[in-house]
Amino acid sequence: MAGSRVQDPYSSGPDRENDLPRGGAGLAPAAAPAAGRPPSPGQFDRALNDLAALSYALLDTLDEAEILGLAMAHVEAVGAYRAEAGFVERGGDLFPAPANGRNHASAVDQRVRELAGQDGPVTVPDRPWGRALGLHGLERLHGYLVVTSDSEPTEAERFLLATLVRHTAAALSLAFAHRRLRDQAVELHRVREERTALQRQLISVVAEQRYQRAVHTLITDVAAAGGGEEAVTRALHGLTGLPALVEDRFGRLRSWSGPSRPDPYPEPDPVRQDEMLHAVAREAGPVRIEDRLLTLVRPHGEILGVLALIDAGGEADEHTVLALEHAATSLALELAHLRNLAEVELGLRRELADDLLAGTDTASAYARSEAIGHDLHRSHYIVVVQWSKRAVDDSFAETVGRAATAQGMRSLLTRRSDHVVLVADARPRARALYEALAVETGTHSGAIGVSAPCDSPNGIPRGYQEAQRALEVRRHSREGHGTTFFDELGLYRILGPGNDYQQLEAFVHEWIGQLIEYDSRHHATMVDTLTRYFDCGGNYDETAASLAIHRSTLRYRLQRIRDISGNDLANVEDRLNLQVATRVWKIVLGGSG
Repeated sequence: MAGSRVQDPYSSGPDRENDLPRGGAGLAPAAAPAAGRPPSPGQFDRALNDLAALSYALLDTLDEAEILGLAMAHVEAVGAYRAEAGFVERGGDLFPAPANGRNHASAVDQRVRELAGQDGPVTVPDRPWGRALGLHGLERLHGYLVVTSDSEPTEAERFLLATLVRHTAAALSLAFAHRRLRDQAVELHRVREERTALQRQLISVVAEQRYQRAVHTLITDVAAAGGGEEAVTRALHGLTGLPALVEDRFGRLRSWSGPSRPDPYPEPDPVRQDEMLHAVAREAGPVRIEDRLLTLVRPHGEILGVLALIDAGGEADEHTVLALEHAATSLALELAHLRNLAEVELGLRRELADDLLAGTDTASAYARSEAIGHDLHRSHYIVVVQWSKRAVDDSFAETVGRAATAQGMRSLLTRRSDHVVLVADARPRARALYEALAVETGTHSGAIGVSAPCDSPNGIPRGYQEAQRALEVRRHSREGHGTTFFDELGLYRILGPGNDYQQLEAFVHEWIGQLIEYDSRHHATMVDTLTRYFDCGGNYDETAASLAIHRSTLRYRLQRIRDISGNDLANVEDRLNLQVATRVWKIVLGGSG
């Protein structure tokens, strides 16, 4: 039930006439119209105002039962309805809302469970019309609202009920996300508590209590202060007198404390690094490799990095090993905590990107973007990236995000089945992002489409379509790899979709095919001359200068173009068709025969 597909209240279907979208609650409900009678314009406007006020109240409420109670209380304000019952989803099951009281029939409970996440009719005595309406989030069902009426709802009542349901479902989604984050915070706190308990237990059982207590206290205090890798290596260097360092799992330096730091730090060898990790992983404790005493930082078995001491003189004793092990334990928990937080933030950023592409409430979008530190008030560009020789998985998405960040683009990132999408606050610089990804992937077999600027969240769904259109133009052009900007497509922005390329080629050959063939046979440039002539607005001097030829040479070529093609450049219709043909030849067909 948690994975039920979100239903679109405005979609058509075989049972859609009676399948109402779901509905609402109220702060100061307007009077409902009489049964069977459409609401007056004044009543309709008041109901909409009530819904607008209600949406703020719903989004400010973080308790699912309270949200559903507000919605049930507001049902009568949007039409001749009555809220029969409400249900909240918890742990894969539906529980009656406290607002139901004791009057809702057990048959309603049974019917709602039979629907299994879908909308459907319900039967309530003395109420001719009744529906069970699912309250859906992006990935799951949050509950149900059971609404009845003593007559068939009007179109206006259906619209108001649909609006109320969407507000209620959005509020439930927000409350669910908040509860999930709260539970995660509790779990993280529990892990920290367990860590502290484990460290205290170790102190009590190790023989050399004084030294162990000193090591434990120092490392724990460092970790509790949130200093990260630098604080741990600094404390470890202070305890042992040896240079201490942290590398990531790929061998890149993250922190160094103590003397003799190499500058520059050696570039890691991937093969040797993997061999070293496997060798250390087979051992139970710290391992000596050349002048290093090192151990892996691996919470829950996943290697996040390497903690090491530089011990060229072989001075390390059991106290040094103990300090290294304690430091590795604390660092592992700290890095795991930071990774969990990063994964939560990444999930929130991806959810926001998905909602923006599909279309979402502007106020909610601004609030959510501020919560994750992204400025959505700036103009944004939608960037669609597709690489033919790379699977569109999390690894490729991370590659795209890393390349975009390196180009100075702050963005929200998500992915689809065959492409990655960036909601970026900056326009990519010409081919810079494409070239960066070519280096990252090791191949130029990719294409990028970029939208025109989107000045508000409402424009992002349109920008997504523009970026996809630009990508489609690039993929079907003669040069199928590279970057295409929607605002540089010119005329092609209004031409047919990508599956009409045969018709476009036929059109081009109808109007300038003879010129293309002439150029091919005689190694001439008649088509290019005609294209430049149109690009310069028919100005002889500018055209001749751009082609680096004399004005009389240009005049001769234009006369030859008239003779070869049989078209008159002075004729308005011929001129328009010739200009369109040259434009398509240049942009879509790659400027070649």
